[in-house]
Amino acid sequence: LKTADKGIVFLDEIGELGLEEQVMLLRSIEEKKFFSVGADKESESDFQLICGTNRNLQQRVKEGLFREDLLSRINLWTFSLPGLKNRPEDIEPNVDYELTRYAERTGDVIRFNKEARNAFLNFATSHEAKWDANFRDLNGAIIRLCTLALGGRITIDILNEEITRLKSLWDTKKIYSKDDITERYGKLIDFEKLDLFERVQLKGVLKVCSECKNLSDAGRKLFALSRLEKASANDSDRLKKYLAKFNLTWELISGS
Repeated sequence: LKTADKGIVFLDEIGELGLEEQVMLLRSIEEKKFFSVGADKESESDFQLICGTNRNLQQRVKEGLFREDLLSRINLWTFSLPGLKNRPEDIEPNVDYELTRYAERTGDVIRFNKEARNAFLNFATSHEAKWDANFRDLNGAIIRLCTLALGGRITIDILNEEITRLKSLWDTKKIYSKDDITERYGKLIDFEKLDLFERVQLKGVLKVCSECKNLSDAGRKLFALSRLEKASANDSDRLKKYLAKFNLTWELISGS
C-alpha cells in the first residue's frame, strides 16, 4: 500500500480475504492509514483501489464471510469480464505474447510450425477448450510447448500431446469444481469433508431427488434394478435411511 501512494492498487481475489484482513483494508480505504507487517508506527497511503474476484460478494455477505461495509466501499463501479473461452479473439494475440515472454525470459525463440499453429488456434477457440483457469491455463500450455519444442519448433506431435493433457486437466477439474448440486445443497452438507467415493455417490442421489416429486418416486428410480430381486421392496425407506447417514431428510433437500 505504501508503494501505491498517489497511485492505484489492484487486489485480485478480494473475496478470499479473511474478516480480520477486511477490517484492516476498510480502515486503510477510509482513513488512508495502515500498519505495515511488523511495524509499530502507522503509515499513510492515498490510493485508488481496483478489486477482482470470481465470487458473488453479496452472497458472501449473506454467508457472513464478507463485510457489508467493505463491499459498500469498494462497490462503486462494477465490470464483468468474460472468461477466456468466451473471448476467442483474444487467443491468438496472447499466444504470440506468451511466446515473446518466454523468449525474453529464457533467450530461446520458439515458433509453431504452420500445421501446429493452425491446429492449436482451432482447438483453442473451439467448444472443447474450457480454459477453466483463463490465461493461467494458456500460459501453462505455451510454457510446456516451448519447453518440449525441438530445434525451436513446436510440431503437431508435441501439440497433440498438450491438447490431450489440457482435456484431461479440465475433465479432472469437473469432479472437484462447484457444480449445480454443490451450489444447491452446499448449505446442508459440506461435500469437501466426504471421501471422493461418497461425494460422487451422494451427488448422484441428490440429482435424482431434485428431479422427482416425492420420496417414493426418487426411491423407485434409484433402486430400479435391485428392487426386482427383493420379494418386498420399500424404496422410500431405503432412501430415507441413506439420506439420514448425512443428516439429510426429504423435507430438507426438497426445500433447498
